[in-house]
Amino acid sequence: MTAAVMTAPRGGATRALPSLLALTLAMAIGFTMMGSFGTVQESAKAELHLSDTMLGVIQGVSAAVALVVCSIPIGLLVDRFNRVRLLLALAVLWTLGTMLTAIAGSATILFLARVLTATGTTGALTCALSLTADLCPPQQRGRAMLLVNLGKIIGIAAAFAVGGTLFGLIERGAMPSIGALTPWRGVHVAMGLAGLVLILPLALLREPARQEVTAASGAPLGVMARELWARRAFLAPLFVGQVAVVMADNAALVWAAPVLTRRFGLQPADFAGWMGALVLGSGFIGTLLGGFAADYGQKSKRRGSLLLGAVVAAIIGVPAALFPVAPDTVWFGIAFAVLSLCGAITGLITSVALTVLIPNELRGLCIGAFIAFAGLIGFGIAPSLVTAISGWLGGEARLGSALAIVGVATGVLAVAGFGMAMRTAPRNAVDEPI
Repeated sequence: MTAAVMTAPRGGATRALPSLLALTLAMAIGFTMMGSFGTVQESAKAELHLSDTMLGVIQGVSAAVALVVCSIPIGLLVDRFNRVRLLLALAVLWTLGTMLTAIAGSATILFLARVLTATGTTGALTCALSLTADLCPPQQRGRAMLLVNLGKIIGIAAAFAVGGTLFGLIERGAMPSIGALTPWRGVHVAMGLAGLVLILPLALLREPARQEVTAASGAPLGVMARELWARRAFLAPLFVGQVAVVMADNAALVWAAPVLTRRFGLQPADFAGWMGALVLGSGFIGTLLGGFAADYGQKSKRRGSLLLGAVVAAIIGVPAALFPVAPDTVWFGIAFAVLSLCGAITGLITSVALTVLIPNELRGLCIGAFIAFAGLIGFGIAPSLVTAISGWLGGEARLGSALAIVGVATGVLAVAGFGMAMRTAPRNAVDEPI
């Protein structure tokens, strides 16, 4: 093992701003591509004669496959190879998936296309976070990370706005579609072509020097495994805390609409606008708060103070998880927004913690593992857990109560996880683990 290397980039986040903005743009494009199909899926369902079950596989399982199967291998590549070139390759991959979506003639090809898009986007997020960490010193990483995460939020929102707008323009004939492609296919062709142009700024990026390195780049997997194991007292509770938050957030996103329909008698048109605004607004504000909270926490001399904001957010999120049993839609919306905001805060702080408190050669692997486990449990287990509990409580009519139980239980687990991670956190990336 080599001596630790700790050198801060000159000029900090200000000098790195053009590179950070290029990474932010890349994340916005990637997550727009990843979410684009959801906006037009009803049209694809009718044309390809798909069932709801098949759509669920195409939308959900494809993302889970990308997260679970590909995140850790991509994380290892991030730790070992040129990240700018890898990011460009992943951008090409999500573009290929988007274009393949446009010409898919069967459910199988459509599923493969969505796997490619999700793999490129989620892998690029790992790559972008690693690059961001080396573009600025540790004490400024919270503010730098929030830019990349804002790109993700903007992309998720743009998938609805841009996809829906393009679909309407093509359907009305106000915008020509290529060949005889139907509107939903034309949307993906337009997005794919535009994405190819918009990712060009990535070609101007230069690979930054890796900071806070404790082992040689490309160290054997055995060395990396030993370093990870030595940090298990910190990483394990941090995993538990953030995965618990993802469980609560994803369960809320999946089942909020059915609760509004069953409990309050609302139809999608009644709540789509204000629910979308709540998701975007809470994500935006939570990301900002998380970035500044992480940087502020680092100023303290107390061990693990970087995670203090995550502990506070997790505590606030526990009562907010009761939104499904709120007495009216006003309190439902307020509590839902608070829960989403707290999730955005903890997500950003966790990302910063991994880039500040974990050696460089382990960051890609750690981020990839976080994404993989959070995807598996958050997407694969949490929604089904809610339905299982509602069944135990008496059936579908108890969906709101079941969602509240899962939200509160995972919230308490998140508080415990972040609290323990705060107590066992190393003082910096090259500090000996305790």
